[in-house]
Amino acid sequence: MILEAFALAMMLCALSPAVLFCVNLRRYLPPGAANDLLLPAISVLIPARNEEESIGAAIESILTNTEVLFELIVMDDGSTDRTSEIVSAQALKDPRVRLEQAPILPAGWNGKQHACWALAKSAKCELLCFIDADVKLKADALSRMAAFLTRGDAALVSGFPRQITETWLEWMLLPMIHFVLLGFLPIMRMRNGTDPAFAAGCGQFILARRDAYFVACGHSKIRSTMHDGLLLPKRFRQCGYKTDLADLTELATCRMYRNARQVWQGLAKNATEGLAAPVRIVPISILFVMGQILPFGVAIWLWQTRAFTTPVFVYVLIGIVGAWLPRVLAVGRFRQDWRSALLHPAGMVLLLAVQWHSFARKLMGGAVRWKERSYAGE
Repeated sequence: MILEAFALAMMLCALSPAVLFCVNLRRYLPPGAANDLLLPAISVLIPARNEEESIGAAIESILTNTEVLFELIVMDDGSTDRTSEIVSAQALKDPRVRLEQAPILPAGWNGKQHACWALAKSAKCELLCFIDADVKLKADALSRMAAFLTRGDAALVSGFPRQITETWLEWMLLPMIHFVLLGFLPIMRMRNGTDPAFAAGCGQFILARRDAYFVACGHSKIRSTMHDGLLLPKRFRQCGYKTDLADLTELATCRMYRNARQVWQGLAKNATEGLAAPVRIVPISILFVMGQILPFGVAIWLWQTRAFTTPVFVYVLIGIVGAWLPRVLAVGRFRQDWRSALLHPAGMVLLLAVQWHSFARKLMGGAVRWKERSYAGE
């Protein structure tokens, strides 16, 4: 009876996110075409610190966009490489491009949030579009996201570009973004209200109404964070504005990290503002272990010992299907690496290891180092 109850609990922990994932797949859709809709002008804003490898391609991709008027401002945040030189060359060729130098970083500010706040104050257009320097846009990305914002009742919309993954830890961990997003966020509850508990977004692409941004005080209210993708939408919702999400898989790509060290540091740097928050890490860990890891381990143990009844076998089998189903669906929908789905239990172990590493560092008061800056007490 104890084994049956345990197997039933595993099955339920696996099925709950699987069911929500499938429901959300029908609601998390690409933005529609603008067609003849009159779109507001956009200020495309890129904070850049030592981005010589990606900034040129990012700018070129943005400049291909049509159907909407825009300006493109790059804020060089104290780069020590050729970032400014590359942007300056682009600005000479296209008057829509402008290079700005970030003010000296004040105490208590994260570098990206400070650069974004300065960018917003430099912008001239009705819509503000914050894009990371390693994101490349398709030619209709800006117009379709602007149409998505204009047709809806949200003041901020965001989306997750297709993640380019080449090294092993990239393709093991980065596809987990969609699993966590769609498996644990009820999208309809997010859309139907402004409860900050249902805030979600991706810092790689955020589009917001200028007036709402400054009413909410934008990045100045999240100045110390490294997780604007979550906390900027949360700030908007705290101020009574709705936020929304769209699927950018076919409209944008991003290569966030280049090696295993960057993946680990990048995911760990802001984990305590997400899954590894003190109020979340224990229940999330239990849910992940019970639903995404143990069904596979228990299945192996049962196969070796033959110590199972028919109900136990059925519960474990359904648990394995429930754990794998979202990952298999995501491979096709979001163009993810199939190896990540195949090795899902191992990926979950790694994801939990990142979360607990980040949580332990926070408890010990350790510093986070990112973009050649150290942030104490994260």
